Amino acid sequence: MKITIIAVGKTSTHYIREGVDTFMQRVGHYIPVTLEVIPDLKSARALTASEQKRREGELILRALQPGDRVVLLDERGRMLTSVKFSDMIARHMSSGLKRLVFVIGGPYGFSPEVYDRADDKLSLSQMTFTHEMIRLFFIEQIYRAMTIMRGEPYHHE
Repeated sequence: MKITIIAVGKTSTHYIREGVDTFMQRVGHYIPVTLEVIPDLKSARALTASEQKRREGELILRALQPGDRVVLLDERGRMLTSVKFSDMIARHMSSGLKRLVFVIGGPYGFSPEVYDRADDKLSLSQMTFTHEMIRLFFIEQIYRAMTIMRGEPYHHE
């Protein structure tokens, strides 16, 4: 199985980008993971929130493949512990799934069409974080999930 993270907008804060790169490298020792960045929309300030979601949604949907299991990182999603998240990934790995896709949306969330295509929604917290920070937190959680599966000492209960 391969994990793909689709994220809207680039990571421009250097220390967050360094952290993302560090954890992408670490997790790559366990499972193939790619980060696909949907470029920021040009003239986004001139768009309404719903128009921005619609346009970003079109780009997200184009990045998906038939057979993908799509999980949105969404404030209304279910919250899992790190161990339960690890169990979820392990189940998908053993199911024969080819690609598990996690999507981090833009500042206004997702279009209705993206919600319709999603198989699941996860929330990392009830707090609000920047989309850049969510990338770092989330890739760290994938790394943590891999170490939990392997019984390695990174995660402490």
